[in-house]
Amino acid sequence: MEVKHHALPGLIEFVPRVFADERGVFFESFSARLMEQAGAVANWVQDNQSRSKKGVLRGLHFQRPPHAQAKMVRVAQGRALDVVVDLRRDSPTYGQHAKVELSTEKSNVLFVPAGFAHGFVALEDDTLFLYKCSDYYAPAAEGGLHWNDPDLGIDWGIESPLVSGKDEELPGIRGFESPF
Repeated sequence: MEVKHHALPGLIEFVPRVFADERGVFFESFSARLMEQAGAVANWVQDNQSRSKKGVLRGLHFQRPPHAQAKMVRVAQGRALDVVVDLRRDSPTYGQHAKVELSTEKSNVLFVPAGFAHGFVALEDDTLFLYKCSDYYAPAAEGGLHWNDPDLGIDWGIESPLVSGKDEELPGIRGFESPF
C-alpha cells in the first residue's frame, strides 16, 4: 500500500495495490498495522455509510471534544471530492483546507485526524461513501462550518450543489472559536 502524507499535518492518504482479473478486483482497504506505522492511529468504534447522487454536498462537519472523531474515509462506489479544513488552533495550517478525490477506481483511503472539519461532494450518481470513526456520534457535540465560506475559499468544482438546510445554516470560520 502506498502512503501519501499531505500538506496538512496528520492528513494521510493510503492507495492500495489493486489486483484485477476477469473475475473482478481485490484489495486490502484497511490494515491497522500499516496505518499506525504511517501515523494514522485511532481506536475505531463506529462505521457509517452514505449514498449520494451526483452533486450532493455533505459538510463541513466535526464533533467537539470530548467526542472529537478521527475518520478513515473511502468511496466504495463512484467518485467524491473529499475536503478537510484544519481547525487545530496551534497548527501552522489552521484554517487551510486540502482536497482529495476518492474513487472506486483508485480505491484510496483518507485518514482525517480529529481537529478537522470534513465534507465531500459526490461526483457521480450512487456514490457510496464509507466512514470509519474513532468515537461514537454525539448530537450535542456536533459542529460545522459553512461549505461555501468565502474566507475558506474552497473550490468544490461543482456549481449549485444539493446541500441540506442544516448545512446551509452553518457559520463561517470568521469569529469561529476552535475547540481543538
